[in-house]
Amino acid sequence: MNHPVRIAIGQLCSSSNLTKNLSTVTGLIADALDKECRLIFFPEATDFLSRNNRHAQFLAQRTPAFVEELQQRIRTLVRDKARPIDVSIGVHMPSPPGSTDKRTKNTLLYINHEGKILDEYQKVHLFDVDIKNGPIIKESNSVQPGASLPRVIDTPVGMLGSAICYDIRFPELAAYLRSQGAEMICYPSAFTMKTGEAHWELLGRTRAIDTQCFVIMPGQQGVHDIFADEWVDETAAETAKLSIQRESWGHSLIIDPWGTVIARSTAKVEPQLVIADLDFALLGKVRQDMPLEHQRRRDLFYR
Repeated sequence: MNHPVRIAIGQLCSSSNLTKNLSTVTGLIADALDKECRLIFFPEATDFLSRNNRHAQFLAQRTPAFVEELQQRIRTLVRDKARPIDVSIGVHMPSPPGSTDKRTKNTLLYINHEGKILDEYQKVHLFDVDIKNGPIIKESNSVQPGASLPRVIDTPVGMLGSAICYDIRFPELAAYLRSQGAEMICYPSAFTMKTGEAHWELLGRTRAIDTQCFVIMPGQQGVHDIFADEWVDETAAETAKLSIQRESWGHSLIIDPWGTVIARSTAKVEPQLVIADLDFALLGKVRQDMPLEHQRRRDLFYR
């Protein structure tokens, strides 16, 4: 690509109300169209954030309708604005009817300007940590791990490799995407506050340098209203509501292949666009000057 192309991140703070979240997404897409962005990236779990596993299973039954309505809204916005835009968005897909595994599927969808789903990636690395005298987080209690590597897809902006959140800690996945032709890698996320402060930007810049790709990091940001829907947990005491809080780090970033942050969100929590023009001439120069992909010792590491 010989000229810069404009992309956007739609940063938001999803609640447990899918209708409200869809309205926020629609507004951000409209703003991105007005700013001549060709592709917009939304975070992991844009459809909803939940209180617990049962709540997630309940809400995920509504995600297919959320996606269908989003597809229609994309078509309508593109028609009304007379300008195309594609959308990458993280959602929870429910288990198929009759499945014995009721856990949701943490999924990244790529929807084109015609409202067609061109790609689906199910998160393969799940955030399971058990820290002695510290927090215990088991994403695998509520989420099914994916069993397939992501595809690199041809977008109007460039070749895109998809990953999700915790995937960013596994450089072999990023290296695989680069080997498949990726020029951009996205990591839609809902990072915790502690890990976000410590590693979010560091990991993104490292993956950009490793792969010589643009790295796009859409993050959920802020304290999530996980009591914004009508679901009632009959097994929980009313006082439990006071002790549950989910907060995400945010700080969405767009990083160039040299590891330089070229766009970042502000400190505010309300929905916002993060916009950058991607310079593919720079990508070509970085790869030419330091031809890492051709210098990899596959004879030693991949046998």
